[in-house]
Amino acid sequence: MATNMERRDYSLLGPLNKEAIEKGIAEAEWYTSPIDRKRMKELMKRKNGRAIRDTIIWFATLVILAYIAFLSWGTWWAIPAFAIYGGVYALTGNSRWHEAGHGTMFKTPWMNEVVYQIASFMNLFPATPWRWSHVRHHSDTYIVGRDPEIHAPRPPVWRVLLGELIHFYGGIADLKRIFLHAFGKMDKAEMDYIPASECKKVYWEARVWIVIFLAIIAACLYTGSILPAMFIGLPTFFGFYAVMLIAWTQHLGLNEDVLDHRLNTRTVYMNPIIRFLYCNMNYHIEHHMFPMVPYHALPALHEEMKHDCPKPNSSIFAALKEVFSALHKQRKDPTYTILRPLPITARPYMYGPSPYGTVIQQGGDKKTTEGIGIYGTMDRDS
Repeated sequence: MATNMERRDYSLLGPLNKEAIEKGIAEAEWYTSPIDRKRMKELMKRKNGRAIRDTIIWFATLVILAYIAFLSWGTWWAIPAFAIYGGVYALTGNSRWHEAGHGTMFKTPWMNEVVYQIASFMNLFPATPWRWSHVRHHSDTYIVGRDPEIHAPRPPVWRVLLGELIHFYGGIADLKRIFLHAFGKMDKAEMDYIPASECKKVYWEARVWIVIFLAIIAACLYTGSILPAMFIGLPTFFGFYAVMLIAWTQHLGLNEDVLDHRLNTRTVYMNPIIRFLYCNMNYHIEHHMFPMVPYHALPALHEEMKHDCPKPNSSIFAALKEVFSALHKQRKDPTYTILRPLPITARPYMYGPSPYGTVIQQGGDKKTTEGIGIYGTMDRDS
C-alpha cells in the first residue's frame, strides 16, 4: 500500500514535541510485564565482583588486540587487525557507556562513574549530555519529537544510516558540541533535556576532553605518525560499524508513539561472545521495561518475561534482514510497521491513548480496542 505522507519533524525543537505532551504520550506510564516482586528484587541486585572481572577482561582484550594491530602496522594485515580492534573498541565502549550510565554495572557508584567517563570518551559521547539524552530515550522511547536517540526517520534517509557505519554524522555532530561546550555554550536541542544545573559540568568535561585531544595530536606529531590516534580517538569512527550493526536491531521497523516496549523494541538472540561485548543488551525489551536490572541478570529476566513477549529474533542476521525489509517498504509507505504476534500467554499490547501509534490494519481500517487506537500498516507475518 503506497501512502502519501509528509515527512514528520523528528527534531526536539519541532511541533511534535509539544504535540506529544498534549496527547499524553510524553513521560507517560508504560506497560510492564507481571513479575513477582520478590523475584524482581533479586534480579535488581548489583554486584561489584562480576563487573570488576568483566572490566578486567574488557581492557585485557583491548590491550591484546591493540598489540596485534601495532605489530601489523605498515603491512596489509593492519587493515583487518585495526578493523577488529576498532570494532571491539567501539562496541565495548558503547555497551559499557550504556550500562555504567544506568548505574547498574557496579554496586559501588564511583566505579560506575569512572567506567562511564572512560567509555563516554571512547565513543566521543559527551558524558553528561548523553547521560540526559539517554534518560529521555527511556522515558519517551521512540516518541517522535521527544526521543533524541531515534536511529532513522520514516521514510529512512539512507545516506545518514550508512554514514553512521563510520559514525560520520553523529560523530561530527558530537565533536562540534564538544567544542561548543568548551566555550560555555550548548545547542538549543540539548537544552530540552539537560537540566540547567548540569551546564557547568558539561562545560568542564568538554575542556578536559580538549586537553586529551591536544595530547593525542602532540603524540602524533612527536612520533611523526598517526598511530597514536589509531588506538585512541579514531577507532570511534572506523570501528563504529560494530555498534550500528547491532544498534539497528534495537528499534527500527517497529512502532513509534506507543507506550509498550514490546511494540517498539526488539530482543535478539546472540552468541555468548557478542553478548559479553554487548553487555547482554540484546535482551532489549527486557532492558527497556526494567532498566534498573543489571546486565548480568538480563538473561534471567528474559526467562521471567518471555511468556509475555513476542518471539525474539533468532540472530543478528535475522533481525537485520527484518529491519532492512521494513526500511525498504517505508520508503514508499512511511506508515509500514512490523507488528509481531504475541504468545497466547501474553497480555494484550498497550498502544496508548487512542488514536496514537503507527499501526494500521491492511486496507487502512482503523481499529479501536478498549479505547486503544491503532493505525499504520500491520505485518502479521513478521
